[in-house]
Amino acid sequence: MTTDETRDGVPLTNLDQPLFDGAGATKRDLVDYLDAVADRILPALRGRPLSVIRVRQGQEPFMQKNVPKYAPDWLRTVTLWAETSRREVSYALCDDRRTLLWFANQRAVEYHPGLVTADRLDSPTHLILDLDPPEGDAFAMAVRAALLVRQALAADGLAGAVKTSGSKGVHVFVPLEPGAAMEDVAAATRAVAARAERLDPALATTAFIREDRGGKVFLDSTRAGGATVAAAYSPRIRPGVPVSFPVAWEELDRVAPGDFTLRTAARLVADADPWAALMPAPQRLPADLVEEGHTIPVARVQAMHEGKRRARARRG
Repeated sequence: MTTDETRDGVPLTNLDQPLFDGAGATKRDLVDYLDAVADRILPALRGRPLSVIRVRQGQEPFMQKNVPKYAPDWLRTVTLWAETSRREVSYALCDDRRTLLWFANQRAVEYHPGLVTADRLDSPTHLILDLDPPEGDAFAMAVRAALLVRQALAADGLAGAVKTSGSKGVHVFVPLEPGAAMEDVAAATRAVAARAERLDPALATTAFIREDRGGKVFLDSTRAGGATVAAAYSPRIRPGVPVSFPVAWEELDRVAPGDFTLRTAARLVADADPWAALMPAPQRLPADLVEEGHTIPVARVQAMHEGKRRARARRG
Protein backbone atom coordinates (compact mmCIF):
# COMPACT_ATOMS: atom_id res chain seq x y z
CA MET A 1 0.00 0.00 0.00
CA THR A 2 1.54 3.31 -1.11
CA THR A 3 1.79 6.18 1.33
CA ASP A 4 0.58 9.36 -0.37
CA GLU A 5 1.65 11.68 2.44
CA THR A 6 2.27 11.78 6.19
CA ARG A 7 0.62 14.09 8.72
CA ASP A 8 1.48 14.20 12.40
CA GLY A 9 3.43 10.99 11.91
CA VAL A 10 0.43 9.16 10.42
CA PRO A 11 0.95 7.60 6.96
CA LEU A 12 -2.03 8.39 4.70
CA THR A 13 -2.76 6.01 1.83
CA ASN A 14 -4.94 5.79 -1.28
CA LEU A 15 -6.20 9.33 -0.78
CA ASP A 16 -7.67 9.69 -4.24
CA GLN A 17 -9.99 6.68 -4.00
CA PRO A 18 -13.74 7.42 -3.96
CA LEU A 19 -15.06 7.51 -0.41
CA PHE A 20 -18.26 5.53 -1.08
CA ASP A 21 -20.97 5.35 -3.75
CA GLY A 22 -22.91 8.59 -3.83
CA ALA A 23 -20.43 10.49 -1.68
CA GLY A 24 -19.17 12.71 -4.47
CA ALA A 25 -15.96 12.84 -2.45
CA THR A 26 -12.65 11.04 -2.05
CA LYS A 27 -10.82 9.70 0.94
CA ARG A 28 -8.61 12.80 0.71
CA ASP A 29 -11.71 14.98 1.14
CA LEU A 30 -12.55 13.08 4.35
CA VAL A 31 -9.00 13.42 5.70
CA ASP A 32 -8.83 17.11 4.81
CA TYR A 33 -12.20 17.83 6.40
CA LEU A 34 -11.44 16.04 9.68
CA ASP A 35 -8.03 17.69 9.83
CA ALA A 36 -9.61 21.10 9.26
CA VAL A 37 -12.21 20.62 12.03
CA ALA A 38 -9.98 18.71 14.46
CA ASP A 39 -10.11 21.53 17.03
CA ARG A 40 -13.91 21.47 16.84
CA ILE A 41 -14.70 17.73 16.80
CA LEU A 42 -12.04 16.58 19.28
CA PRO A 43 -13.74 18.20 22.31
CA ALA A 44 -16.82 16.08 21.50
CA LEU A 45 -14.71 12.90 21.30
CA ARG A 46 -11.98 13.38 23.90
CA GLY A 47 -11.97 10.93 26.80
CA ARG A 48 -15.03 9.04 25.55
CA PRO A 49 -15.23 5.40 24.39
CA LEU A 50 -15.50 5.75 20.62
CA SER A 51 -17.35 3.70 18.03
CA VAL A 52 -16.84 4.55 14.36
CA ILE A 53 -18.59 3.59 11.16
CA ARG A 54 -16.11 2.68 8.44
CA VAL A 55 -16.68 2.06 4.76
CA ARG A 56 -14.21 0.05 2.72
CA GLN A 57 -14.26 0.10 -1.05
CA GLY A 58 -16.83 -2.30 -2.45
CA GLN A 59 -18.21 -3.20 1.00
CA GLU A 60 -21.17 -2.19 3.10
CA PRO A 61 -20.45 0.26 5.97
CA PHE A 62 -19.83 -1.37 9.35
CA MET A 63 -19.60 -0.14 12.92
CA GLN A 64 -16.30 -0.77 14.68
CA LYS A 65 -16.17 -0.71 18.46
CA ASN A 66 -13.23 -2.96 19.25
CA VAL A 67 -9.86 -1.47 18.32
CA PRO A 68 -8.22 -3.72 15.67
CA LYS A 69 -5.07 -5.62 16.55
CA TYR A 70 -3.06 -3.64 14.02
CA ALA A 71 -3.79 -0.31 15.73
CA PRO A 72 -0.64 1.64 16.64
CA ASP A 73 0.65 1.17 20.18
CA TRP A 74 0.29 4.89 20.92
CA LEU A 75 -3.49 4.79 20.47
CA ARG A 76 -5.18 5.15 23.87
CA THR A 77 -7.98 2.75 24.75
CA VAL A 78 -10.43 1.92 27.51
CA THR A 79 -11.79 -1.60 28.09
CA LEU A 80 -15.48 -2.04 28.87
CA TRP A 81 -17.73 -5.03 29.36
CA ALA A 82 -20.33 -5.33 26.57
CA GLU A 83 -23.46 -6.92 27.98
CA THR A 84 -25.01 -7.66 24.59
CA SER A 85 -22.02 -9.57 23.22
CA ARG A 86 -20.91 -10.84 26.67
CA ARG A 87 -17.27 -9.86 26.18
CA GLU A 88 -14.78 -7.13 26.91
CA VAL A 89 -14.43 -4.47 24.22
CA SER A 90 -11.38 -2.25 23.84
CA TYR A 91 -12.65 1.16 22.72
CA ALA A 92 -10.41 3.88 21.30
CA LEU A 93 -10.11 7.25 22.99
CA CYS A 94 -9.80 9.84 20.23
CA ASP A 95 -8.00 12.53 22.19
CA ASP A 96 -5.77 14.19 19.62
CA ARG A 97 -5.21 15.06 15.96
CA ARG A 98 -2.94 12.06 15.38
CA THR A 99 -5.64 9.60 16.47
CA LEU A 100 -8.27 11.39 14.39
CA LEU A 101 -6.03 11.22 11.30
CA TRP A 102 -5.39 7.53 11.92
CA PHE A 103 -9.13 6.87 11.98
CA ALA A 104 -9.62 8.97 8.84
CA ASN A 105 -7.00 6.85 7.09
CA GLN A 106 -8.98 3.77 8.18
CA ARG A 107 -11.93 5.26 6.25
CA ALA A 108 -13.83 5.94 9.47
CA VAL A 109 -16.51 8.35 8.25
CA GLU A 110 -18.86 8.52 11.26
CA TYR A 111 -17.79 9.20 14.88
CA HIS A 112 -20.11 8.00 17.65
CA PRO A 113 -18.71 8.75 21.13
CA GLY A 114 -20.21 7.29 24.28
CA LEU A 115 -22.32 9.43 26.59
CA VAL A 116 -19.86 8.88 29.44
CA THR A 117 -16.16 9.59 29.87
CA ALA A 118 -13.54 6.94 30.60
CA ASP A 119 -12.98 8.34 34.10
CA ARG A 120 -16.73 8.41 34.98
CA LEU A 121 -18.29 5.43 33.27
CA ASP A 122 -21.29 5.48 35.61
CA SER A 123 -22.39 9.06 34.97
CA PRO A 124 -23.61 10.43 31.61
CA THR A 125 -22.53 13.95 30.77
CA HIS A 126 -25.67 14.81 28.77
CA LEU A 127 -29.34 13.99 28.51
CA ILE A 128 -29.97 13.37 24.81
CA LEU A 129 -33.06 13.01 22.66
CA ASP A 130 -32.80 11.79 19.07
CA LEU A 131 -35.75 13.02 17.01
CA ASP A 132 -36.37 10.76 14.04
CA PRO A 133 -39.00 11.88 11.52
CA PRO A 134 -40.81 9.46 9.20
CA GLU A 135 -39.35 8.58 5.82
CA GLY A 136 -39.19 11.22 3.14
CA ASP A 137 -38.39 14.92 3.26
CA ALA A 138 -39.57 15.37 6.83
CA PHE A 139 -36.86 17.49 8.45
CA ALA A 140 -39.42 20.25 9.06
CA MET A 141 -41.39 17.80 11.21
CA ALA A 142 -38.25 17.02 13.23
CA VAL A 143 -37.75 20.75 13.79
CA ARG A 144 -41.30 21.14 15.12
CA ALA A 145 -40.76 18.16 17.41
CA ALA A 146 -37.48 19.66 18.65
CA LEU A 147 -39.37 22.80 19.66
CA LEU A 148 -41.75 20.60 21.67
CA VAL A 149 -38.75 19.10 23.48
CA ARG A 150 -37.39 22.59 24.13
CA GLN A 151 -40.75 23.60 25.58
CA ALA A 152 -40.89 20.51 27.82
CA LEU A 153 -37.36 21.18 29.05
CA ALA A 154 -38.02 24.86 29.72
CA ALA A 155 -41.12 24.03 31.77
CA ASP A 156 -38.79 22.27 34.22
CA GLY A 157 -36.07 24.91 34.13
CA LEU A 158 -33.76 23.06 31.71
CA ALA A 159 -32.07 24.25 28.53
CA GLY A 160 -30.39 22.34 25.71
CA ALA A 161 -28.50 22.77 22.47
CA VAL A 162 -29.63 21.37 19.15
CA LYS A 163 -27.89 20.05 16.04
CA THR A 164 -28.83 18.35 12.83
CA SER A 165 -28.21 14.63 13.02
CA GLY A 166 -26.57 14.66 9.61
CA SER A 167 -29.37 12.42 8.40
CA LYS A 168 -33.00 13.53 8.42
CA GLY A 169 -33.41 14.20 12.13
CA VAL A 170 -32.34 16.38 15.02
CA HIS A 171 -30.41 15.80 18.27
CA VAL A 172 -31.13 17.73 21.48
CA PHE A 173 -28.35 17.75 24.12
CA VAL A 174 -28.81 18.89 27.72
CA PRO A 175 -25.49 19.11 29.62
CA LEU A 176 -25.62 17.69 33.14
CA GLU A 177 -23.77 18.42 36.36
CA PRO A 178 -21.23 15.70 37.21
CA GLY A 179 -22.47 12.75 39.22
CA ALA A 180 -25.91 12.16 37.70
CA ALA A 181 -26.75 8.46 38.05
CA MET A 182 -27.11 6.45 34.84
CA GLU A 183 -30.59 5.19 35.76
CA ASP A 184 -31.82 8.67 36.69
CA VAL A 185 -30.60 10.20 33.43
CA ALA A 186 -32.30 7.43 31.47
CA ALA A 187 -35.52 7.99 33.46
CA ALA A 188 -35.42 11.76 32.98
CA THR A 189 -34.91 11.26 29.23
CA ARG A 190 -38.06 9.13 29.08
CA ALA A 191 -40.00 11.77 31.01
CA VAL A 192 -38.91 14.61 28.72
CA ALA A 193 -39.97 12.58 25.68
CA ALA A 194 -43.33 11.74 27.26
CA ARG A 195 -43.97 15.38 28.16
CA ALA A 196 -43.06 16.56 24.66
CA GLU A 197 -45.37 13.93 23.17
CA ARG A 198 -48.25 15.15 25.35
CA LEU A 199 -47.77 18.70 24.00
CA ASP A 200 -48.66 17.58 20.45
CA PRO A 201 -49.55 13.87 20.15
CA ALA A 202 -50.54 14.40 16.52
CA LEU A 203 -46.94 15.28 15.66
CA ALA A 204 -44.73 13.35 18.09
CA THR A 205 -44.67 9.82 19.47
CA THR A 206 -42.61 7.76 21.89
CA ALA A 207 -43.72 4.49 20.23
CA PHE A 208 -40.58 2.38 19.90
CA ILE A 209 -42.13 -0.07 17.42
CA ARG A 210 -41.92 1.57 13.99
CA GLU A 211 -45.29 0.31 12.77
CA ASP A 212 -46.97 2.05 15.73
CA ARG A 213 -45.65 5.54 14.94
CA GLY A 214 -48.31 6.47 12.39
CA GLY A 215 -46.17 8.86 10.36
CA LYS A 216 -45.16 10.89 13.43
CA VAL A 217 -41.74 12.00 14.66
CA PHE A 218 -40.20 9.40 16.97
CA LEU A 219 -38.88 10.94 20.19
CA ASP A 220 -36.13 8.41 20.86
CA SER A 221 -35.40 8.42 24.58
CA THR A 222 -33.08 5.39 24.46
CA ARG A 223 -29.86 7.41 24.03
CA ALA A 224 -28.76 6.67 27.57
CA GLY A 225 -26.54 4.21 29.36
CA GLY A 226 -24.19 2.49 26.95
CA ALA A 227 -25.68 4.15 23.87
CA THR A 228 -23.82 6.41 21.46
CA VAL A 229 -24.83 9.29 19.22
CA ALA A 230 -23.12 10.89 16.24
CA ALA A 231 -20.83 13.67 17.43
CA ALA A 232 -21.20 17.29 16.43
CA TYR A 233 -19.26 17.82 13.18
CA SER A 234 -19.20 14.09 12.38
CA PRO A 235 -19.76 13.25 8.70
CA ARG A 236 -22.48 10.72 7.92
CA ILE A 237 -22.53 7.99 5.29
CA ARG A 238 -25.26 9.54 3.19
CA PRO A 239 -25.31 10.91 -0.36
CA GLY A 240 -23.24 14.09 -0.48
CA VAL A 241 -21.70 13.31 2.96
CA PRO A 242 -23.75 15.61 5.21
CA VAL A 243 -22.33 16.58 8.61
CA SER A 244 -24.06 16.68 12.00
CA PHE A 245 -24.02 20.42 12.66
CA PRO A 246 -24.99 22.74 15.55
CA VAL A 247 -27.74 25.27 14.90
CA ALA A 248 -29.13 28.06 17.07
CA TRP A 249 -32.71 27.36 18.11
CA GLU A 250 -33.83 30.52 16.33
CA GLU A 251 -32.28 29.32 13.06
CA LEU A 252 -33.47 25.72 13.16
CA ASP A 253 -36.47 26.25 10.87
CA ARG A 254 -34.30 28.06 8.32
CA VAL A 255 -31.78 25.31 7.59
CA ALA A 256 -31.75 21.91 5.91
CA PRO A 257 -29.47 18.93 6.60
CA GLY A 258 -27.88 19.37 3.17
CA ASP A 259 -26.62 22.83 4.13
CA PHE A 260 -23.81 21.21 6.12
CA THR A 261 -21.56 18.79 4.26
CA LEU A 262 -17.98 17.58 3.98
CA ARG A 263 -17.42 20.42 1.51
CA THR A 264 -19.14 23.28 3.35
CA ALA A 265 -18.93 22.68 7.10
CA ALA A 266 -15.22 23.34 7.68
CA ARG A 267 -15.36 26.95 6.58
CA LEU A 268 -18.46 27.53 8.73
CA VAL A 269 -16.43 26.73 11.86
CA ALA A 270 -13.12 28.23 10.81
CA ASP A 271 -13.43 31.11 13.29
CA ALA A 272 -15.73 29.71 15.99
CA ASP A 273 -17.07 26.56 17.62
CA PRO A 274 -20.87 26.93 17.55
CA TRP A 275 -21.43 23.69 19.49
CA ALA A 276 -19.40 25.01 22.42
CA ALA A 277 -20.93 28.48 22.09
CA LEU A 278 -24.54 27.24 21.98
CA MET A 279 -24.20 24.64 24.76
CA PRO A 280 -25.74 25.82 28.08
CA ALA A 281 -23.95 25.36 31.39
CA PRO A 282 -24.31 21.92 33.08
CA GLN A 283 -27.60 21.52 34.95
CA ARG A 284 -29.00 19.40 37.75
CA LEU A 285 -31.80 16.98 36.88
CA PRO A 286 -35.09 18.09 38.49
CA ALA A 287 -36.42 15.53 40.96
CA ASP A 288 -39.92 15.54 39.46
CA LEU A 289 -38.54 14.63 36.04
CA VAL A 290 -36.54 11.72 37.42
CA GLU A 291 -39.50 10.54 39.51
CA GLU A 292 -41.89 10.59 36.56
CA GLY A 293 -39.36 8.84 34.33
CA HIS A 294 -38.98 5.94 36.72
CA THR A 295 -42.70 5.21 36.25
CA ILE A 296 -42.29 4.94 32.45
CA PRO A 297 -41.23 1.52 31.11
CA VAL A 298 -37.91 1.28 29.24
CA ALA A 299 -38.87 1.51 25.56
CA ARG A 300 -36.69 -1.32 24.28
CA VAL A 301 -37.85 -3.71 27.00
CA GLN A 302 -41.50 -2.76 26.51
CA ALA A 303 -41.16 -3.20 22.74
CA MET A 304 -39.55 -6.62 23.18
CA HIS A 305 -42.43 -7.84 25.35
CA GLU A 306 -45.00 -6.34 22.99
CA GLY A 307 -43.30 -7.99 20.01
CA LYS A 308 -43.49 -11.36 21.72
CA ARG A 309 -47.15 -10.78 22.61
CA ARG A 310 -48.00 -9.93 19.00
CA ALA A 311 -46.11 -12.97 17.72
CA ARG A 312 -48.11 -15.20 20.08
CA ALA A 313 -51.34 -13.56 18.90
CA ARG A 314 -50.45 -14.20 15.25
CA ARG A 315 -49.64 -17.82 15.97
CA GLY A 316 -52.89 -18.15 17.88
